[in-house]
Amino acid sequence: MVKSTDGKGTPEIGPDTYKQIVIAVIHASAIGLGEVLKKYVKEAERTDFIRTYINKIRFFPDQTGYFFVYNMDGLNIALPNPAEWQGKNLQGFKDAHGKYVIREFMAMAKKGGGFIEYYWTKPGSTGDHKKLGYTEPIPGTNYFIGTGVYVND
Repeated sequence: MVKSTDGKGTPEIGPDTYKQIVIAVIHASAIGLGEVLKKYVKEAERTDFIRTYINKIRFFPDQTGYFFVYNMDGLNIALPNPAEWQGKNLQGFKDAHGKYVIREFMAMAKKGGGFIEYYWTKPGSTGDHKKLGYTEPIPGTNYFIGTGVYVND
């Protein structure tokens, strides 16, 4: 189960429902971004557009869903929180269990999309917590888009 984090009694989302939502929102966003990015030639313009696009988007009933975008070399293009990671290559980042998270996201995106489990620091709590993430390539670009959600440990 994916736990509600809003404290307002929002029902928990089961893993199958989560996966359906994630695939739908990521796929729709990947297709849309791929089309819009065709009109941007300069990398700085593309990056600015992607950051503006994903920055405020939230989904799931408790609004914890968000997007991140990397290029296929592991460079973070857009991540709403922590924004200080934007523009940094995170290909060498390992989670608390030694998994190269961004490399695995890249591998899934290169295969057309897929899920991975990993551990990440959860805002407002201590230690790393289990997440389920999904990535998919943005057509016609060297980017992939993804999201992740905390799941029961």
